[in-house]
Amino acid sequence: MIRVIIVDDHTIVRKGIKQLLEDTDDIRIEGEAANASEMFRKLEIASYDVILLDIALPGRSGVEALKQLKEFYPNIPVLILSMYPEEQYALRVMKAGASGYLTKENDPDEMVNAIRNATKGKKYISTSLAETLANHFYEHNEKPEYKNLSDREFEVLQHIASGRPLTEIADQLSLSVKTISTYRSRVLKKLGLKNNSDIVKYAMNHGLLNN
Repeated sequence: MIRVIIVDDHTIVRKGIKQLLEDTDDIRIEGEAANASEMFRKLEIASYDVILLDIALPGRSGVEALKQLKEFYPNIPVLILSMYPEEQYALRVMKAGASGYLTKENDPDEMVNAIRNATKGKKYISTSLAETLANHFYEHNEKPEYKNLSDREFEVLQHIASGRPLTEIADQLSLSVKTISTYRSRVLKKLGLKNNSDIVKYAMNHGLLNN
C-alpha cells in the first residue's frame, strides 16, 4: 500500500483528493497537513511513501518546504500540487528535486499515475513540461530577468502584480510588512523597474499574472 500525506491549506482540496484516491486499491491517504510546519511534525512520527505538496502554503512556501524535504527526507518523493501553470513554477520545483508537477486542472488519473511512478523512482512529466524542459536546456537565448529572482521574490512579484497590498501579502505569507517591502525592493532592482505599476506591466508582458 502506498502511504500518502497531503499538504494543502484548503480543507476542501484535501477532502477532494482523499475521495479521489479512495477509489484506488493501492493508494491511501495516511496523513494531512495544512502547512509546512504541521507536515514536518507528522513526518517525525509517521512514515509516508509520497508527499503531495501544495506550492502556495501560508508561511513557509511549498518551494521552501520542498528544499527542506530534500535535505532532511531525500528518499521520500514529493509531487507538487499547484493552481499555477507549468511555465511559472515547474522548472523551479523540478530543479529543486520534485518528482512531478501537477496543476489542479490535471486529470485525476494523472495524479494516480504520478503517485505510482513516484514510488518507483520515476518522474512525472507532462508533454508540455517535457517541451519546456527541452527548451530550457537547449535554447541559447538569454533567459528572462525574472528567472534570476529567488523563489520568494518571484512569489512576492506575483502577489504585487495581482494587485494585493503589502499588508495582505505579508499576512498571506506570514511575514512582516517590512520583509515584504525588502523583497519588493529586490524585485524592482533586479528587473530594473520603478514602482508597482511597472511590476504589473512586466508580469502581464511575461504571462506571470495569476488568475
